[in-house]
Parts: sequence; C-alpha cells; structure tokens
Amino acid sequence: MLRNFTYTSLIVVGTASSAFAGSLAEPIIAPAPVMVAQAPMVVASDWTGFYIGGGVGLGSVDVGTDPTIDTNDLSVHAGYLYDMGSTVVGGELEYERMDFKDTGDDYDASVLRLKGIVGYDAGAFLPYITVGGAQISLEDGSGAEDTGYFYGAGAQYAVSDNFRLGAEILQHEFEDFNDGGADISAQTISLRASYSF
Repeated sequence: MLRNFTYTSLIVVGTASSAFAGSLAEPIIAPAPVMVAQAPMVVASDWTGFYIGGGVGLGSVDVGTDPTIDTNDLSVHAGYLYDMGSTVVGGELEYERMDFKDTGDDYDASVLRLKGIVGYDAGAFLPYITVGGAQISLEDGSGAEDTGYFYGAGAQYAVSDNFRLGAEILQHEFEDFNDGGADISAQTISLRASYSF
C-alpha cells in the first residue's frame, strides 16, 4: 500500500510540474527578426553582337603651316563586337561629314573609317582603344582625296540591353595629302549613340 502511495505521489508531482511549464509565470518571448542586407546587384553586360548608330562632334584640321580649321561633324556607324570575358574585340565602319567653319569658303569633307577595337568588359561600362585606316575626300570642287590612318580611345555605357551611349577621341594622319606635299592632321571628338541587336 505504501508502495502504491509513493508511485501515485510521483505521478501527481510530475503532472503538476508539466502543467506549470508553459504557464503565464514563464512567458515565451519570440526572437526578434534578423535583418539581412542584400548584396549589391552587379550589372553585367554581354557586348557580343551587331550595332548601328550615329554621332555628333567637333574637330580641328591642321594643313601644313596653315591656320587650324575647326569643323562640325555628323557621323553614322555600324559594327560588331565579340565579348571574350574580360576582353572585347570588334570592328566598325564609320562615315563622317565634316563641315568646315571660318574658312571663307563653304565646303565639306567626308571621312570613311575602318576601325579595329579592343576594350575591357567592366559590366555596363566598356572603355576601349581603336586604330585603323581612313579615307578623306574634300568636297570643294577639287576632288582631292587620300588615305591615312587614325588612332584613339573611347568608352561606351550600356543604358539598357540594346541602347548604348559613348564618347570617342580620334587622331588622324594623312601624309603627303593627294601627292601635294602637305601633311594633314585632324582631331575629332564625338558623342555617340548606338542600338545593338
């Protein structure tokens, strides 16, 4: 009988302890939410593909010992880029019209460029260098034209998957222009917009 009383007492005590375990005497406090900062988004661009566009700019032309002639420039271009990872290579064909200012005569010149491009893929930003051949034709009635070379640098920014804005600076050299003994140097700076597809 004493043995049954002991077992019964232990059961009652154990049950009472369980009943008080989750009582109001010991409120359960929920842990505070943990705020996790999001990693910054990395804008990545694949520069591979064809593109077309246009540009506006300014230039200056040095002809031997004559005063420098300033120009207003309009251009159209088409090209292809291939993204190899961190390096981007490509080629471009560009046609530019140069309107000579303050010369006393109203005439234009046209420049056709074939460009080689090597750049660095920095996500949405593409700095590059360029070099190639150029042909300039004076439209002053003389029919004078010649070929030379150019080099320069530029940069593009991918505003969206298809639309890009950029700027470019080029230095042109035409030696012994049209076999006339004069060397012509031209510098151009342009703002460009392109659509890729």
